[in-house]
Amino acid sequence: MSENGPATMCTVARQVLAAVLAGILLSGVQLREAVAAKGGEVLYNGIVLPADWPPRMERLPRDPVLPPYLASPPDVVPIDVGRQLFVDDFLIQSTTLKRTYHTSRYYPQNPLLVPDRPWETKTKPNPCAMVFSDGVWYDPEDGLFKMWYMGGYVAGTCYATSKDGIHWDKPELDVFSGTNLVQQGYRDSATVWLDLEAKERRERFKMGYYSGGKLVLQTSSDGVHWSQPVQSGPTGDRTTFFYNPFRKKWVFSLRAGASGFGRIRKYWEADDLLAGAAWKADQPVLWVGADSADPMREDLKTAPQLYNLDCVAYESLLLGLFTIWRGQPADRAKPNEVCLGFSRDGFHWYRPDRRAFVPVSETQGDWNWGNVQSAGGGCLVVGDQLYFYVSARAGIPGSRSSGRCTTGLATLRRDGFASLDAEDEGVLTTRPVRFRGRFLFVNADTKQGQLLVEVMAQAHPFDGLVVVPSCDKITPGMIMA
Repeated sequence: MSENGPATMCTVARQVLAAVLAGILLSGVQLREAVAAKGGEVLYNGIVLPADWPPRMERLPRDPVLPPYLASPPDVVPIDVGRQLFVDDFLIQSTTLKRTYHTSRYYPQNPLLVPDRPWETKTKPNPCAMVFSDGVWYDPEDGLFKMWYMGGYVAGTCYATSKDGIHWDKPELDVFSGTNLVQQGYRDSATVWLDLEAKERRERFKMGYYSGGKLVLQTSSDGVHWSQPVQSGPTGDRTTFFYNPFRKKWVFSLRAGASGFGRIRKYWEADDLLAGAAWKADQPVLWVGADSADPMREDLKTAPQLYNLDCVAYESLLLGLFTIWRGQPADRAKPNEVCLGFSRDGFHWYRPDRRAFVPVSETQGDWNWGNVQSAGGGCLVVGDQLYFYVSARAGIPGSRSSGRCTTGLATLRRDGFASLDAEDEGVLTTRPVRFRGRFLFVNADTKQGQLLVEVMAQAHPFDGLVVVPSCDKITPGMIMA
């Protein structure tokens, strides 16, 4: 046990999933001392950023680098914001449990959205109704799922709605009569973001699509009728953006290139999406690329590259959807697939599992035989599931062409990115944590055992051990909303 503050120790049988920890209100003296020493912004989780932020690198590392907040975590970790996930050792002082990472599962009735309108099918041989980032959101205002997607290959942006996130309607709109188009004309990658923190209603939806070497940025009150466009600074064609609510920053994930790496990402942040988009070519900083831990395909033996990075805040961390390019075969569409990363400071990434989180199919004729990529917005919480929407291309055998481009769904149990597993018994001791709540909630599968929790203030345990039988207050397989 730590002598620096309270800690939570769990003795677990069989399996502990991603957990929400609780602690006891602790003085913030150590946190204030850290701020005084380093002079940077203090994040919600106790991480203190350097005064010079974002960091500048002369070159990207070839090998994986441990994020600084894992190499030197805060003395005390505040855990008031969101569920606390054991995807790394940020919260863990010691444990005998084994961590297992989990991947998504494809929805069996994929694809959910296919090109079936004249403006979607006219771009033969590549008819298209796919999210190329774009955006999929649940709008609490009217209770609808909403999707923006590429309608017709690089030909425009369409809008669809759903009551359940599975079955989608393509409404006729008044923007381009008789269609569900909201933007027409050449576009490559795009992002549409539902900004629930927008100060003005006219900025509730934000869109940016690539055209002519820049992003074309617009806002909207309804996601259908868009403002006059504003152009960004120079960038590459697979550029996207996201909102980091932990720091109240808009972040542009810029496509760039680097010698020895091929496709990489550069980083640019702003307080205001449109006003902050006028960067100059030399201003965005190097951010992240593929590295030596990303495996090559056996059939291509090509060093992987980072094709795109979409991000979203999920509970207490930033979730990164890394589209990894593994080479270009001569006879099929790119076998890109989506991998996961996690960040607690919004810049440095921890990518412990390099397997595909949403894989490409190796079966010719499948809807996802080529080029699987993520949707803007990252994922949606639907009941006790996470919905990850992706685009994929069926390809044309013997050709590099995309073929039919569609949108599908992959799912994961809520909070289920990683589990901490025990054989007969295991122990986990957290770092000292600071918390204003009164209750401890743990996501645990205790069907074949029990969960014991002990809370310590400084180095002195409270009287008694809290025992929670699996048949009493913890229901196996249930996640509290």
